[in-house]
Amino acid sequence: MSLRADFSASAVAAGLLACFVGFGSTFAVIIRGLTAVGATPEQAASGLLAVTVAMGVASLAISAWTKLPISIAWSTPGAALLAGSSVAPGGFAGAVGAFMICAVLLVLAGQFKPLGRAVAAIPKPIASAMLAGVLLPLCLAPVRAVAGTPVLGLAIVVTWAIVARINRLMAVPAAVLVAAGLIGFTADLSALHAAALWPVVVFTPPVFSLSATIGLAIPLFIVTMASQNIPGTAILNLNGYHPNASRLFTATGIFSLLATPFGSIAVNLAAITAAITSGTDSHPDPARRYCAVIVTGIGYMVIGLFAGAATAFIAAAPPLLIEAVAGLALLGSFAGALMGAVADPAEREPAVITFLVAATGVSWFGIGGAFWGLLAGGAIHLLGRSRRAG
Repeated sequence: MSLRADFSASAVAAGLLACFVGFGSTFAVIIRGLTAVGATPEQAASGLLAVTVAMGVASLAISAWTKLPISIAWSTPGAALLAGSSVAPGGFAGAVGAFMICAVLLVLAGQFKPLGRAVAAIPKPIASAMLAGVLLPLCLAPVRAVAGTPVLGLAIVVTWAIVARINRLMAVPAAVLVAAGLIGFTADLSALHAAALWPVVVFTPPVFSLSATIGLAIPLFIVTMASQNIPGTAILNLNGYHPNASRLFTATGIFSLLATPFGSIAVNLAAITAAITSGTDSHPDPARRYCAVIVTGIGYMVIGLFAGAATAFIAAAPPLLIEAVAGLALLGSFAGALMGAVADPAEREPAVITFLVAATGVSWFGIGGAFWGLLAGGAIHLLGRSRRAG
């Protein structure tokens, strides 16, 4: 059947829902992560625009080409890792260099199978513990918001809690809307001007350094593969789709590479939104569900036009409220990572060491805690193996 004949009302509805959830749930995490590694408001707006358009174009192109519901998203765990990092050598340009190296590694993971197998060989409890350690400081933000601004913080948290009991997918977007309303009433938005609300494209020439490669690029690559690409592939398989994973990793790496000079982090296979677009709610016929992802891709490209407004609004807002929304958006990821970290009793000790080191945010030689957590946990893991072998 033709593309036009494949479209349905249910696919359009599922695609729009995936677009709204995918952007509305975690765009604050993206902005927070970009600013943490040195982006100016203009660079952060450009990065949000670039990554939104990149995942929109990738979703549309890959799904239309393969006729499969291949949803593409930004790396939320990667953005959370950035949010817990410090400014890289070279400022934001150094971070852009790390983004570019991460994208190249994603391409290589698709083309060079030993690299993909090397990532898969990292014990899941240790990879999960690193992610949990990175997420912990952000997930504490809702508590700090309630303590610092009780009325505003409680309004956001209570909204999230109530809506989550009705529809968990809509809980964070609802909290975002309440936060936006509170910010509009309480924050000083007089400094905003019309020019700041339009989308901007800022080219940032990359700066490469060893410390940013080790401290940012490699952890970004690992969390993107372990927390996004591998689960995204699993969700597709569960719904009866078995695409060539290596080609998908390569394709997302190429789209990521094209967008990085404008401040974009990596794009990758989606997990949550993939469950929406590849499930039966999208369409009873599995062969027609790809249309939902095409709708999602178009939606992302349209929403990207509001990246400047979103960034300017957040820049004018109290940081505690923005961090609270970001923390709520990451609770599910944190819970999953924590469960994965302690599920295997034999790997529990290395995982706890990884978690503790990563959560401290300690930085040595300009390299952040995520890498040192992996290193410490890996060392304990290897010692345990040698002890058992002996």
